[in-house]
Amino acid sequence: MGMSILTRIGFIETEKQEQARLAQAPVGSTSHYLSTLPITITEWPQDLIVQLPWDPPRTPRSYTVVVVPLTFQPDPVPVDLDEEPLPRKLNPGSWGCAVVASDHPRFPVGGHRIVVGADEIARGTKVSIQSPRPEHRTAADASPS
Repeated sequence: MGMSILTRIGFIETEKQEQARLAQAPVGSTSHYLSTLPITITEWPQDLIVQLPWDPPRTPRSYTVVVVPLTFQPDPVPVDLDEEPLPRKLNPGSWGCAVVASDHPRFPVGGHRIVVGADEIARGTKVSIQSPRPEHRTAADASPS
């Protein structure tokens, strides 16, 4: 991942700075777990299909939870600050996501929505779905034998 100009000038934190910030969270927390994972999705994730990194110790066992991030919600700026301190978070905010595949009992498919932190989405795995190619039928195939 190339470093953007905003990262080079210190306006946005680097991946290492984000990992260090997340690692300050208590051991066993989602944030601390995420600090151990590399960023795998660097593009704007809206409408992508993303498998979340739900493996121990994030969850008691591995689960497959696949979401589509739909709506972005920025982090609120603290009331006592006029603006966010620098460097700004690399993956701020959260996403309202539709669950499109899941074997987790609390997060079923079928209209279920969850809110996922942008830092967790960035550490997920982008899923690609290949649409089946329609068979080419000829007139001879369509005629009864």
